[in-house]
Amino acid sequence: MTQARTRHDPILISGCSSGIGAATAAALVRAGHTVYATARQIDTLADLAALGCHVLALDVTCEDSMMAAVKAVEAEHGQVGTLINNAGFAEYGPIEESDLERVRAMFETNVFGVARLTQLTLPAMRRSRSGRIVNIGSMGGRMTFPVGGYYHATKYAIEAISDALRVEVKPFGIDVILVEPGLTRTNFESRMNEGLELGACKADAVTAYAGLLSANEKKTTGSYANDFMATGPETVAEVIVKAVQSSRPRSRYVVTPAAKMMINLRRFGGDRIWDRTMRKQFGL
Repeated sequence: MTQARTRHDPILISGCSSGIGAATAAALVRAGHTVYATARQIDTLADLAALGCHVLALDVTCEDSMMAAVKAVEAEHGQVGTLINNAGFAEYGPIEESDLERVRAMFETNVFGVARLTQLTLPAMRRSRSGRIVNIGSMGGRMTFPVGGYYHATKYAIEAISDALRVEVKPFGIDVILVEPGLTRTNFESRMNEGLELGACKADAVTAYAGLLSANEKKTTGSYANDFMATGPETVAEVIVKAVQSSRPRSRYVVTPAAKMMINLRRFGGDRIWDRTMRKQFGL
């Protein structure tokens, strides 16, 4: 195993039961890294264990669970070499009608889980003056689509946390990297539409946004089926491996040409052009 591969080991990854987390754990262990793959239900990690990953139960909404996972890695290795904050999910719905209890639960996972797991791993990293934190954000942290406002808010929060943390911990030899995937085929779109049906919008309300919700479902299905717009989790995993192994990692990695194009449209087009584009796409 090369020094480049071992320098930032061991690697602790949250949210490995499927999707980007599972693909990343598999890619890293195949590349020769020491990987701790985690999920709330440890039995979902059997395939990764068979590949050679160490597996741990980890619920990023539970303090005891997070402390136990970090302590388990530190007991074996002294510190977490690289933390990959991947766990997350989405609640979609119009701002007016979304169930805020479900939105709060999403923030607990997507934002506060990231923040607390980072806090727990940093002391040992600081003491050794080495470490790497990779936050899995989204192109949705740089733009906002209708029906996704609250989910986008969690990804905007990860942008802000990463930007502040990157400067704060650099004097201790710690790198902070933000990976911003575009649309990634992980059954995310199915869970998003399911969430809308099961209660992201209040069950006792008659929606005023039926047309928007219908247009959103059609657009989501079409976008994920488009090979230019969407990619598989393995593509994102390849970028994460590159970020982990790089001797001089970039602060941000945007994944997919379509994501780069849309970020630039939002950045350089301004509010009027973006809003006009969204109204046209959603028939508003």
